[in-house]
Amino acid sequence: MELYPSLTQCAIVSTALKILLFPAYKSTDFEVHRNWLAVTHSVPIKQWYFDTTSEWTLDYPPFFAYFEWLLSQFARWADPALLNVSNLKYDSWQTVYFQRGSVIVTELVLLYALQQYVNTATLSSKRSAHAAALSVILSPGLLIIDHVHFQYNGFLYGILVLSLVLARKQSTMLWSGILFAILLCMKHIYLYLAPAYFIFLLRAYCLRRKSIWGIRFPNVLKLGSSVLTVFALAFGPFIYWGQSEQLLRRLFPFSRGLCHAYWAPNFWALYSFVDRVLLLVAPRLGLHINEAAVESTSRGLVGDTSFAVLPEIAARTTFTLTLIAQLCFTNPLGKHSLVPLPSADTLHFFSDGMCMRKPFCSSSSLSVSWRSKIGGTWVHSDL
Repeated sequence: MELYPSLTQCAIVSTALKILLFPAYKSTDFEVHRNWLAVTHSVPIKQWYFDTTSEWTLDYPPFFAYFEWLLSQFARWADPALLNVSNLKYDSWQTVYFQRGSVIVTELVLLYALQQYVNTATLSSKRSAHAAALSVILSPGLLIIDHVHFQYNGFLYGILVLSLVLARKQSTMLWSGILFAILLCMKHIYLYLAPAYFIFLLRAYCLRRKSIWGIRFPNVLKLGSSVLTVFALAFGPFIYWGQSEQLLRRLFPFSRGLCHAYWAPNFWALYSFVDRVLLLVAPRLGLHINEAAVESTSRGLVGDTSFAVLPEIAARTTFTLTLIAQLCFTNPLGKHSLVPLPSADTLHFFSDGMCMRKPFCSSSSLSVSWRSKIGGTWVHSDL
């Protein structure tokens, strides 16, 4: 079946537009990633998660730090000055072109993954798969977030799509799990998909097809050892150096506040709004007012969020609510969840099921998690 226009043709056209956007507006994330290039290149690895030369400290998992280190090996040929950790807000034209160009080059992973997604689709769904792939390649959201605002979401999304494609066959299902583990070690925003992946791999790879009570112990051993190896390679050195606590503080910075300066347009932003309204009517209703919260300078700024009238929200509360919301969409039996998993006979179509489940998983996590920031930057809640 000939599909037109091809993904490659659309990628070429979109790349031309992205190059024209090189001089466009860039957010603080451009400086964030420039600083990470400098830190991973110029600072000893043991100090990566301790360096505070810039306010934009390294707060992604180790595999992404290794990715930044790899990019820095090429960056020194573009402009060695960008790798100086003291050159804060450095943005020479060579730096801008290199960083913008690195996003385009790494997006080839997404192009390859989407092509595989189309190639492995069934004949009846190939046309719709092609349309879905084109919508990703030409996505205005991805264009704005990655090529204007500045992120590497296309590269990371490519790894996710490739993992979904590998889940379509029993013979490559193990590699699907490994690739998703690698993705988690690059950007922990994808934790919201972990429950769905866990239940799918448990049902499709670790349990027998005819019964959920039959355990395939060799598969459990292979999957478990493979995932543990990935996490050991990522986090092992830092655990060995006794940096576990520091690493957790960087990856889950709760001190930035529940609403993160109201950048998180979720349930807690509305909760905060209701608190502000109640603050006006509290004297008339006889409600207790937390004076310390009223005078707190952190209201609306990056930092701990305090509420004047409504109860304070703990991180454990957001974790519990997120977990409950996730369980509504991931059921190991695949019968009673709001978005059922594929049956035992069609589990190789997990990628199609995940396309339905992903919006629900992300929405449930975004809605009630701690410091959810829209735009693909942060969605997390933790103990």
